[in-house]
Amino acid sequence: MAGTLIDGKLIAKKVRGDIQKRVDKLKEKGVTPGLAVVLVGHDPASQAYVGMKEKTCIKLGIHSEVYRLAEETTQEELLGLITKLNNDPKINGILVQLPLPKHIDEGKVLDTIDPEKDVDGFHSINVGNLVIGKDAFVPCTPYGVIVMLEESGVELTGKHVVVVGRSNIVGKPVATLALQRHATVTIAHSRTKNLPEITRQADILIVAVGRANMITKEMVREGTVVIDVGINRVETGLVGDVDFEGVKEVAAQITPVPGGVGPMTITMLMHNTVLSAERR
Repeated sequence: MAGTLIDGKLIAKKVRGDIQKRVDKLKEKGVTPGLAVVLVGHDPASQAYVGMKEKTCIKLGIHSEVYRLAEETTQEELLGLITKLNNDPKINGILVQLPLPKHIDEGKVLDTIDPEKDVDGFHSINVGNLVIGKDAFVPCTPYGVIVMLEESGVELTGKHVVVVGRSNIVGKPVATLALQRHATVTIAHSRTKNLPEITRQADILIVAVGRANMITKEMVREGTVVIDVGINRVETGLVGDVDFEGVKEVAAQITPVPGGVGPMTITMLMHNTVLSAERR
């Protein structure tokens, strides 16, 4: 029997409805939330993501500024722009689209963003605060995953959550968020021995490795909730890190790709931007 689909578009629509009410309330007080997005270079995927963010801002009535910089932009020029945006009262959130060109130090750039405007949640202060359980901006994709689970009625307390992938952007923060909700958490990665043995222990399996169809039906126990964060372009189109057709036969609930986690990432970016405006 095929598992129930966790519809990211539907959940994102509901969450955006709540965000819209918060934007309207701020505007009644004379405050318009503002998001600045900085793109360096001409990566097609990054350009598409930036376009979607801009479009979503406009729909929700959030002030949007997009800075498209040349590939050869120096680190000093980029840091100068970020400093200017840090001091701009119209801007509540700053997002620098990753990846950056190789000649630019990503860590230095992210740590130059004002932590109170770091709506991507990548500044060292926000990362540290998240880990120790203090108030922090939460990275958008992991945050979206947790909201999806909550909206789908999936309880994390006491559950075994297996996260495949240990990136700073998804793997580590989503593991931290699950731990904060009283789950038992295992992080698996490229050096993990007997990966299928680990993944079959999961009540909730979250996969974020960037390898098409890596998780197969044989690696998933019947009744598991499966969240596929991966998005990979193959000859037939876009696929996740999970072999959807196979795994849906054993999963209790599963996210599709596309239309699963993706819509939640931009939604939580909008949430963080509005939250920043509410705090000022």
